[in-house]
Amino acid sequence: MKTLNIYFNRWFSVAYHYMNLLRRNEDGVPVKIFATHPDIRHMSLQGADVAGTEPALQGMEYVHFCVEYCRKHEIDVFIPRLHMLDIALHADKFEAIGTKVLVCRDTELLEALMDKGKFYEEVLQSGIMPVPDYHVVRTAAQFKAAYEDLAGKGHRVCIKPTETEGGLGFRIISGKPANLEDLFGYVTPNMTFDEVYRILDEAGTFPDIMVMELLEGLEYSIDCLADRDGRLLAAVPRRKSGKRLRLMEHVPELEAIAARVAGTYRIPFNYNIQMKYSGGVPKLLEINPRMSGGLHISCLTGINFPYLAVKSLLGGEVQPAAFGEDVLASYVEQPLIMKQSGDPALADAAN
Repeated sequence: MKTLNIYFNRWFSVAYHYMNLLRRNEDGVPVKIFATHPDIRHMSLQGADVAGTEPALQGMEYVHFCVEYCRKHEIDVFIPRLHMLDIALHADKFEAIGTKVLVCRDTELLEALMDKGKFYEEVLQSGIMPVPDYHVVRTAAQFKAAYEDLAGKGHRVCIKPTETEGGLGFRIISGKPANLEDLFGYVTPNMTFDEVYRILDEAGTFPDIMVMELLEGLEYSIDCLADRDGRLLAAVPRRKSGKRLRLMEHVPELEAIAARVAGTYRIPFNYNIQMKYSGGVPKLLEINPRMSGGLHISCLTGINFPYLAVKSLLGGEVQPAAFGEDVLASYVEQPLIMKQSGDPALADAAN
């Protein structure tokens, strides 16, 4: 059986788990993992068979680097994260050298998904799920008006850049300034209205910011698997159930939202829908058109999300996969001896 060469460009540390899930595939397909990252000691590279550094490039220069890397290493499947949109726009260059790219090829949709303001507007028009009350602002004056509107409706207010990943840039607008208790307590994302307004006013110009109602109920990540045509094959709602506990559970209204998202947008392969409840109503936070940071935990349901996505990309038939009983999981840190820079496994001429 031919070994499948799979390449990850700059990913999060959890890619370490994705790589091992690909190796432990149910079809017994031999897999060789290639990975690059600016930091040769990055955790994600510890899961690779061949790893190397990648240059700090943008746009077409970065695409050309990835194409040449795939050509040199005879990569069968490329799973991108960094500069995903640029790579999707030029996926044909990878196809021309025999590399399949695990990415949404609808670049207009992909661009909208990466801009929360644009995507919220799209969702409002489609009506497939509720979104928080929000405004997109570009000036300090607009921020002030947006804050007053949302506060006037009885909402607590938060802000987040329209284009960001994870919790970067997320702040809660608090009514009280920091005090000694805050100084000696845990670091929080709280800032006062006056602090935020002053920073924005002094900056003058800044990237678009979403000012929105703060959702304070349960938060779910719905890990989704679809085939290459966007047909939904699996959806696993996952939430925190304590500091280290994660619960994968059947929530019919969330599973119905996943089905509507799939039917409307036809996002292929792996993606993640983040929802949070407010007053008993689940509202959209964002959709990530890639494997989520907690996907390896959702795989404890018995669904190998990374491998099944790759199998579908390569033309294999993947049947709908459901999980049975709810699954409660946790995690512990595990020490790992790092591969050294002189290790043959890291001897990649990309650096």
